[in-house]
Amino acid sequence: MTGSVPTHSFDAALASAAYRNALQVIGAVEPRVADAIGAELADQRASLKLIASENYASPAVLLTMGNWFSDKYAEGTVGHRFYAGCQNVDTVEGLAAEHARALFGAPYAYVQPHSGIDANVVAFWAVLAQRVELPSLEKAGVRHVNELTDDDWTTLRRALGDQRMLGMSLDAGGHLTHGFRPNISGKMFEQSSYGTDPSTGLLDYDAVRARAREFRPLILMAGYSAYPRRVNFATMREIADEVGATLVVDMAHFAGLVAGKVFSGDFDPVPHAHVVTSTSHKSLRGPRGGFVLAQPEFSDAVDRGCPMVLGGPLPHVMAAKAVAFAEARQPAFAEYAQAVVDNAVTLAEGLAKRGVTVVTGGTENHLVLLDVSSFGLTGRQAESALLDAGIVTNRNAVPSDPNGAWYTSGVRIGTPALTTRGFGADEFDRVAELIADVLGGTTPTTTSAGEPSKAKYTLADGLAGRTAAAAGELLAGYPLYPGLDVSGQ
Repeated sequence: MTGSVPTHSFDAALASAAYRNALQVIGAVEPRVADAIGAELADQRASLKLIASENYASPAVLLTMGNWFSDKYAEGTVGHRFYAGCQNVDTVEGLAAEHARALFGAPYAYVQPHSGIDANVVAFWAVLAQRVELPSLEKAGVRHVNELTDDDWTTLRRALGDQRMLGMSLDAGGHLTHGFRPNISGKMFEQSSYGTDPSTGLLDYDAVRARAREFRPLILMAGYSAYPRRVNFATMREIADEVGATLVVDMAHFAGLVAGKVFSGDFDPVPHAHVVTSTSHKSLRGPRGGFVLAQPEFSDAVDRGCPMVLGGPLPHVMAAKAVAFAEARQPAFAEYAQAVVDNAVTLAEGLAKRGVTVVTGGTENHLVLLDVSSFGLTGRQAESALLDAGIVTNRNAVPSDPNGAWYTSGVRIGTPALTTRGFGADEFDRVAELIADVLGGTTPTTTSAGEPSKAKYTLADGLAGRTAAAAGELLAGYPLYPGLDVSGQ
């Protein structure tokens, strides 16, 4: 075993007692829920989790969410609520914002968003409010926002001056919330995309600049969910300034690498972006939720996220964000963040040397994107076959993907969760071997018409069982929440 990076630090006896007692209380009301909670812990302990957007929060973060703050409405901001009796909510929201500002070196932090999508929508409306004179819906000639048709959204966009957003394309690694039509962002803005160099899969900043000059967006969106490289945010800010755009960076995936100072200088979005959005989970290891960092000129507009976009904030989750941000300010988190990237590099190299196509030829962050078409597989087939063998991943489009966003030609994998468990270089090289074996031992089947299926497949005899057993051996050396016993025995 090679893993030596500090994982979650907690008192196992205290945490065990807390969870056992909690499950007993829950079980007295609805035992099936208590059973499901226990089963989820067992399943996560037994899973070789490689989903890049998942992680394991600490017992302290998890326990913080189960308390009386859940009962409290607190619309408004610290010291300016629309409900009485919010002094304790003010304390935890203030602490979460304080830790976030210190952690990321940001002048302003807003910790109320319930998710990354909420954080993005808060940011988008804040930019519109700051830079565009917004008409009322009535003046724009449309009905209630919940009843808007596509034609209504077109009318509203025109009333707003046909405001434009330029973001990374989905197949290049961008995200649905960066201006794509099925999402609210694509209804608010006229959208266009920039991609990657077809020969390398890397961002071509000259091409981004040329597209920005042609399209003249109000918002230049940066950030990604499946791009395995760093982004030069200093260059992106130069492009934004040149065309008069506001630079918004979605760092949901790599916030932990920013917090751990693995991404610094030109690759740290906070000094360069006007507004930064993020989730508090993923590589940051906090509770599920979102937050916004911004330069001072946008702070008042972002503060109006509730009621402009959000309903009542979730005080119990804001309290958990405060705990998670405090954890991330400790030196051990920087070691963890560096290990996440080191392990991803090892994983990518291990896959490449075993004949797996790695998009862009490697990685500089927490994720690795595989093109499985050389095995004759779709991403859906590969994802399912790996799951059969005890390896949890998710299918993902690759640049210019012929199979689209549902079947895809790729699989996205990431190292944050298993790094939290303590995996190091040897373990991730072994994981690469297991993945390559499964991909090589999977054969697509044909449809009733004799055409290759995009979903069905067969695994070589015994391969799933052998791989699952090998994965179990790896996991046994790095137990999840070691010493935590919720069985009551």
